[in-house]
Amino acid sequence: MTQNLLSNFYERKANGQKSFAVLIDPDKVNSENFSKLLDLCVEYNVDYIFVGGSLIMDYVMAEVIAKVKEYTNIPVILFPGNSLYIDSQADAILLLSLISGRNPDFLIGQHVILAPILRKSGLEILSTGYMLIDSGQQTTVSYISTTTPIPYDKPGIAVCTAMAGEMLGLKLMYLDAGSGAINPVSQEMIAAVRKSVDTPIIVGGGINSIKKAKNALSAGADVIVVGNGIEENIDLLKQIALTVGSYHLTVNS
Repeated sequence: MTQNLLSNFYERKANGQKSFAVLIDPDKVNSENFSKLLDLCVEYNVDYIFVGGSLIMDYVMAEVIAKVKEYTNIPVILFPGNSLYIDSQADAILLLSLISGRNPDFLIGQHVILAPILRKSGLEILSTGYMLIDSGQQTTVSYISTTTPIPYDKPGIAVCTAMAGEMLGLKLMYLDAGSGAINPVSQEMIAAVRKSVDTPIIVGGGINSIKKAKNALSAGADVIVVGNGIEENIDLLKQIALTVGSYHLTVNS
């Protein structure tokens, strides 16, 4: 795929278009339902497919991406939990800098190790300020990264963190409550960050209903990411996709 996905993110934001990304964790792929999932992604015009996770129990990522490519023309973007989540079959990678934490390995350490591999991979590099937000329970990513999430009710911390990331040159901001979060990122926090930075804002974690999707979109999220909710209820994909679509109609009317 030759399109410039970073430009795509920015153009959609400038045009008021909201986007829907389905997150696929290779370790959680159900082979019986996977084809159906991909068919639904095509039928309901999912904008992006993110592939990745915090752990690697079975290294099947290459097979998963190959099947996505076979069944769809949807851009595949790597969402790496660690340096093993690299595959040149994808179109791009969210190069995550965990700016909400103070673990140097996830701020820059793994990036240094990966730089030569990424340069040769042909992947489009999407430099992303990654912010973990407290969701009411410890998540896998907070445990693995040994970092403390930004408190749920402290939007000011998120604002300053996002501003710093933008000043450092990061091109996207990702607010994540984590897989299976009890509480998604609050509307207040999303709205506050939206007012403080010009980058597209991606929001994920705990979005498992139409109401939560609408809350994130109306607060200022440019992209909403749903993974665990769809794993538990595949029909949620259609519901979220239609919600994003109805938002387009509202914006363009």
